[in-house]
Amino acid sequence: MKSKILSFSDNFKRGYVSLGQKASAAFYAPSREQAQIVLLALGVLLIAGGVTMNVFAQGDVTSDLVGNYNDERVAEAVNRIFGYIEGSFGALLMVSAGLGAIMAAAFGQYRAALGLLVVAVGSFILRSLVGTFFNDENIG
Repeated sequence: MKSKILSFSDNFKRGYVSLGQKASAAFYAPSREQAQIVLLALGVLLIAGGVTMNVFAQGDVTSDLVGNYNDERVAEAVNRIFGYIEGSFGALLMVSAGLGAIMAAAFGQYRAALGLLVVAVGSFILRSLVGTFFNDENIG
């Protein structure tokens, strides 16, 4: 019975020493694979930390650490840009992109025609896309 206990402790010691030796070798002279694993772990840690910071950005309303954010200036700037794109500039953009798409398709440049078609349609439905994907309560 004692021999089994001694062998277990000896195996544990050997494993502990082996783990320490491998960790020391990886720290002082890392191989390429070990360096890549460390960089991958660091990247995952940074991404996880960044995501949690964004998740907790609003915080608790009763906390003293949270300030009020006034987005009136940003909303006004976005509203002006939307006004330009939905107004005469947007019409000019749509017409020129549409004509460019027709010309590109006529010359066989179908990729360019598709890109210009997306620009033309995108300038037409930009406010709807922003309303669908973002919080647009303050944008008039």
